[in-house]
Amino acid sequence: MPKALPVVDVSSPICCTPVSAGPISDEAALHLALRLKALADPTRIRLVSILLTAGAGEVCTCDLATGVDLAESTVSHHLSQLRKAGMVVSERRGMNVYHRARAESLDALRVVLDPNCCT
Repeated sequence: MPKALPVVDVSSPICCTPVSAGPISDEAALHLALRLKALADPTRIRLVSILLTAGAGEVCTCDLATGVDLAESTVSHHLSQLRKAGMVVSERRGMNVYHRARAESLDALRVVLDPNCCT
């Protein structure tokens, strides 16, 4: 059984200066690794992609489940891991839960890995 991701303080910045700037601390490496681990699943990458390209910015769990052809409970599990890593924000409205990607977290991850990318 895979180990659960530790909870990351998502209110703090992603971690550090770009990894290419020099060796990073153990704590910064842990925070970066946890975020990468959360994304290291094809279904989670697809979910983030759907959330980032959603016209309204928010998508219901039921629509995400249809989009990735999985049960809502499975999608909820994947979203939980992304939420713990600070990549997704969720809000319950009545019987449904709506999710949106935290684009700023994903942008910060990109900058930490390659500050010269996409500028």
